[in-house]
Amino acid sequence: MEIKSETEVNALKAHLALNVRDVERSIEFYQKLLGINPSKVRSGYAKFDVHNPPLNLTLNQGVVRESGALSHLGIQVASTEDVLATRERWINEGLLTRDEMQTDCCYATQDKTWVRDPDGNEWEVFVVLKDNLAETEPCECGTKLLADSTAAATCASTDAASAPMTSCCAPQPASVER
Repeated sequence: MEIKSETEVNALKAHLALNVRDVERSIEFYQKLLGINPSKVRSGYAKFDVHNPPLNLTLNQGVVRESGALSHLGIQVASTEDVLATRERWINEGLLTRDEMQTDCCYATQDKTWVRDPDGNEWEVFVVLKDNLAETEPCECGTKLLADSTAAATCASTDAASAPMTSCCAPQPASVER
């Protein structure tokens, strides 16, 4: 059911503000993730004015708790080719990626690749291949990694930036061996 108002708002873009431990380290990561430089940098602050997808992303240096209500962040793209092109760009920038191809997640079959920022926030780029799957077993996203011991070994680490990534539908603490 669509709710209509008398005056339609012309929204320009979404805004996402992330608390980060080290703004300089996070600027370096987000330049690689987004492929752009920040539009504004101040002491303990940076802003990225992303055009595709439209996003006002700000980084605010401060207290970062071990975990919070945020599950993960993502960018939905049009095709598997777009997923793979983004993955290749991220790899060329030196980011550690993790793929989940043909995975059933959030009641849809998806192809996706993941990266993790310096504070442990997970980002995915994904395409939905088949949507509205029946509610049966829990999501398998993240579980394909369990079967690949090589990939699991590359994700295992003690720091937040490279700790084992969680499943998008069933988050697990970083201390769980995967």
